[in-house]
Amino acid sequence: MSIEFTVYKRDGLESGQKLTIDTPSFDIEPHDHAIYLAVKAEMANSRQGTHSTKTRAEVRGGGRKPWKQKGRGGARAGSRRSPIWVGGGRAFGPKPKYYSMKINKKVKTLARKSALAYKYRDGAITVLEDFNLEEAKAKTVRQFLKAFNIEDKRVTLLASGVTENLYLATRNFYNILLVEAERASTYDMLDCEVLLVDKEGLEKLNNRLLAN
Repeated sequence: MSIEFTVYKRDGLESGQKLTIDTPSFDIEPHDHAIYLAVKAEMANSRQGTHSTKTRAEVRGGGRKPWKQKGRGGARAGSRRSPIWVGGGRAFGPKPKYYSMKINKKVKTLARKSALAYKYRDGAITVLEDFNLEEAKAKTVRQFLKAFNIEDKRVTLLASGVTENLYLATRNFYNILLVEAERASTYDMLDCEVLLVDKEGLEKLNNRLLAN
């Protein structure tokens, strides 16, 4: 079953062209568990895992017993490095950890297809002719966001190729994520309200998902 998209110009008007995807990879029933695994792995793999605290063995000071064991009427203490003392070591604190997770390639691909399927079902995919900007101006990007009435929405922009002008023009927009279409992850496609993709980019992404 083929799927047809209306292709728009950057001014928000129809270009008169149609994009037909003969074998859509995303014409499937979305698989929620695959999405869960893919997003969980992506979030885990993005962690540095360099958090570290000092234990009582590593913190400075406290070599001698602060006061004698008996006779003061107060609680006994053996070291100033005890976790219950201010300036003491941390008990059970975080240490550097390797968080990376691996998921199977087929599961990862299924998750990407499912994410795209959800966006297609919601009518959240808008196809443009191209993203070829003559100048690296944020004003140009703002104009076409306004043309589609999405200037206040979270947008993932999937481009067939990320040019320098496009990168420079979009990098200061807090609500735009610019990604090369073929490399778009499950999270990239889900963490937005609108998927803006150029004609060539959608074809490339679809072919990549079919190949995997």
